[in-house]
Amino acid sequence: MAELPGQEQATDRRGFLATTSSLTMAGGLIAGYGTFVAMAGRFLYPAGPSVVGWMYVSQADALRPGDSLVYRAPSGATVVIARHGDTGEVDDFIALSSVCPHLGCQVHWESQNNRFFCPCHNGAFDPKGKAIAGPPASAGQSLPRYPLSVEGGLLFIEVPLESVVAAAPLQAAPELNVAPHKFASDAACPAAHGSQVSTSSNPSRHC
Repeated sequence: MAELPGQEQATDRRGFLATTSSLTMAGGLIAGYGTFVAMAGRFLYPAGPSVVGWMYVSQADALRPGDSLVYRAPSGATVVIARHGDTGEVDDFIALSSVCPHLGCQVHWESQNNRFFCPCHNGAFDPKGKAIAGPPASAGQSLPRYPLSVEGGLLFIEVPLESVVAAAPLQAAPELNVAPHKFASDAACPAAHGSQVSTSSNPSRHC
């Protein structure tokens, strides 16, 4: 029995819609599996270790006991550096990630309370970066620590030189937040702020 013209158009329209729907579903499945494969590949075959290097921070005596500063690494990571002692040695200083491991808020040093503090959810860390209060303490989280070195009266830090996503410009500008207001000087180190970068274990080569 021959189909009427209107029936043929309706049949063609239904066939077109069915084909389009199938293709859309197939595309979604392919995209979903592709994302899963990409994530699995990153987990099973992680990227190699990041490139790290020693970077100049400031003159060591620019920070007095109780002072702190915020340092931004070439990778974009922010680090809070505090001075606890007055011996003039590297053990006077500590460098910790300023990103709270709870929800990523900024941590700062409170010399009057002898602690690092996150104001978002009252997270607190001892002078070594171990969580002692708030959600980080409940979760057993601590602040990652960065190596420091004092050479010739200058303070250096070992940090990643590249961003997680893409290489960042080799430049690091400390953002000083010292209390009372005393700012580090770069006069003793013409090569400050990443104009010379070395991955050597000897940080004195930066100046």
